Amino acid sequence: MSGVSSAVWVTLCALCGVCGGALGRALACRGPAPGEPPGESTFLALRVAGLAARSLRAGLTRGSARRAARHLRTLLGTAGLVVATGDRVLARDGTGMPADEVVLAEVRAAMECGRPRRARAAGGDRHGVVVPLTVEGRAVGALAAYDAQIGAALTRTAAEVGRWMSGQLELAELDASRRRTLEAEARALRAQISPHFVYNSLTTIASFVRTDPERARELLLDFADFIRYALRRAADFTSLADELSCVDRYLLLEQARFGDRLRFTVQVAPEVLRVDVPFLCLQPLVENAIKHGMPGEVRVVIRDAGPEAHIWVEDDGVGMDPEHLRAALAEESSGIGLSNVDLRMRHLYGPDYGLMVETAPGKGTRIRLRIPKSRPRAVPAH
Repeated sequence: MSGVSSAVWVTLCALCGVCGGALGRALACRGPAPGEPPGESTFLALRVAGLAARSLRAGLTRGSARRAARHLRTLLGTAGLVVATGDRVLARDGTGMPADEVVLAEVRAAMECGRPRRARAAGGDRHGVVVPLTVEGRAVGALAAYDAQIGAALTRTAAEVGRWMSGQLELAELDASRRRTLEAEARALRAQISPHFVYNSLTTIASFVRTDPERARELLLDFADFIRYALRRAADFTSLADELSCVDRYLLLEQARFGDRLRFTVQVAPEVLRVDVPFLCLQPLVENAIKHGMPGEVRVVIRDAGPEAHIWVEDDGVGMDPEHLRAALAEESSGIGLSNVDLRMRHLYGPDYGLMVETAPGKGTRIRLRIPKSRPRAVPAH
């Protein structure tokens, strides 16, 4: 995955497993209440942890801390709980917590030493334990729990909850990094719009100004629509109908340039037109087909395949040798855009959704793209 190594994924998965297992052991050690069905306390603890995790996966913010604080206090069973960064209190829940300035002093001390610390609340009737929260080895805040007594068992449990929270914040940071990577790749894809295509399109339009002014006007409008779509501040997704409209304008401009040397057909199952697809996922494939298929025919075929839409972009041109194809998918060449689409598809849907390419010298090229009809949960809606 671009921007996130396999080692990081393995480390995070291991971290979540360790933290989750330790958290379960710490909470389960309290044992069931009299008459309680076996496993009920563990189930309730995991359910509450899941509710807290849902908020923490948004990162350490005032809103996420406030939503998670009640569930975190339920996990610990303490009278009061505070979540804070080094410079401000994000959330409070319960009673018996000291003033913000006292809490922040303890939080900063715990963040500096990097381990849980005992603390005494104002008035002496409450005691506390402050556990640092870390992301990639860097302290970003702390969890402070307050109760009448802070024994060794509660201290260990608070430390485990703090480790588990840190694991959730690590995943939140990974989600944010993943979104930034996708946005950067989308911007890079827009930047790949070839200056040669822009120059050639305008030159072609200019050639029709005197001989066929009406066609020149239509082509100019097509060019303006294509550029507007490609350079707009778009969301991660667009409808397949909009993506095909962009491809159609691109093909019309290229056909005006190449004339009879370029033929193209587009076959689409109407029921998939509303499917959400990654922005600018088809045009680079069509551009690649024209580049390697001239003179000849380019075919775009889109079919309904139950939970997925299947897309083929084919040409009957010169094809590509295996080394050229590997270079294109490894970003060792520029201007093709195949690697960008391949990486984005793998980021969004998983490793099984990369481009599938069939090609050989003199045999043309066929690229297959599978688009799940359900949008990935980790990507915000537009």
